[in-house]
Formats: sequence, structure tokens, C-alpha cells
Amino acid sequence: MVSPLQQIEALPDLTDQVYERLLEAICTTQLTPETRVTQQGLAESLNVSRQPVLQALRLLRKDGFVVDAGRRGLMVAPINPDVIRQTYQVRSVLDGLAAREAARQDLALDSELIARGRQAGLSGKISSLVKADLNFHQSIYQVSGNPMIKDSAEFHWQHIRRAMGAVVAQLSDVDVIWDEHEAILQAINAGDSTLAERLARAHGESAGESLANALERNVSSG
Repeated sequence: MVSPLQQIEALPDLTDQVYERLLEAICTTQLTPETRVTQQGLAESLNVSRQPVLQALRLLRKDGFVVDAGRRGLMVAPINPDVIRQTYQVRSVLDGLAAREAARQDLALDSELIARGRQAGLSGKISSLVKADLNFHQSIYQVSGNPMIKDSAEFHWQHIRRAMGAVVAQLSDVDVIWDEHEAILQAINAGDSTLAERLARAHGESAGESLANALERNVSSG
């Protein structure tokens, strides 16, 4: 049984709203992995007709957030540690490229990004942690001067956010993550493109492995 979701009003972009609302519920684990979902149940929960729900589910299926569940219809996709590793392999390359290009620009990153990230770590809230992490990396994408980096990385963030929500209690010391972020920021602001790229790639690869390992521990203990 799906728990009640926040209802939305009917507007011209209703399918987009339904998609975003369901994606939010999946990424914050309000809709947990392997939960069965139906058009009727979701439509009632969101107070909308079945048509935008059907269209949103098709998009979520295409993006890998829901999967076929045999004759039962659809369910929220399980979180696959191997997919997380593969996602981070791609993201670490993009982050390395972004950091390298950002270091070559005549712009500086705001050190407050680090302070806000450490504060989010103290809060222990997954939404705050992910937002701070996203803000840090998006700031690098912005400074890089290449808008295609942000566009390419955006899709991967939702899968990463979802995985983080599932294992946040098992993640390594958040201070270590922000120590690495601070080193990347300092390299960018110093104009050291080689170091910035190396640190950003290493950070992404390490984070991906830690997250995938935590997911595997969840599977073994379950």
C-alpha cells in the first residue's frame, strides 16, 4: 500500500509535475525499492487523473526508476550497487573535466560552499547533505564555462541521490568528503588544472566505491 503523497493541482504541465513528485518520493525512499505502484493508486494519492500518471510512469521506466514486475505491473526499481559504480565512473570523468576547465577560468569558487557543506553534515539530514553536495558540484560545472557538462551530469544525480538516501547511515565520515571538496576548491582557485582534475576524479571514484559497498552491505544484512 502506497503511503499518501502530497497532492498537486491540475496545471498544463501536469505530467512533469507528477514525474517530479514521484521521482522525489523514490529518491527520498518514501517509495522504497521494490514497492509495487499502480496508475490508479498513484492517481488517487496525487489527486490527479490516470493519464498524467501513465505518462510519468513511462518516463520513470525509461530513466530506470521503475521496472516491470511481471503480471503485477510496475514496481520501484531495486538499487543496484554495480549500476552505482558505473554511474560514478561516468560522473568522475565529468567532474574531473569540470574541475580542470574551472581552474582555467578567471573565476573563483566561493569558500562558503565548504562551510555550508560541513554544516549540512552536522545536520544529518539526507536532503541537506545531497543539496550541499549538488550545489558544490554544480558550482564547478557553472564555473567551467561548458554548459554541456552540467546537462550530462544532471541525470546521474537523481540515481546517486536515491542511493545516498538508502544508505546514509552507513556512509563514511562526512567530514572526509568535505575535506576532499575543499582540496578540489583550493586547486581550482589556485588555477592548478592538473591537480584539480586529478582530485575531482579520485574523489568521484572513491565516493562511488564507498556508496556501492554500503549498498552491498544492506543487501547481505537483509
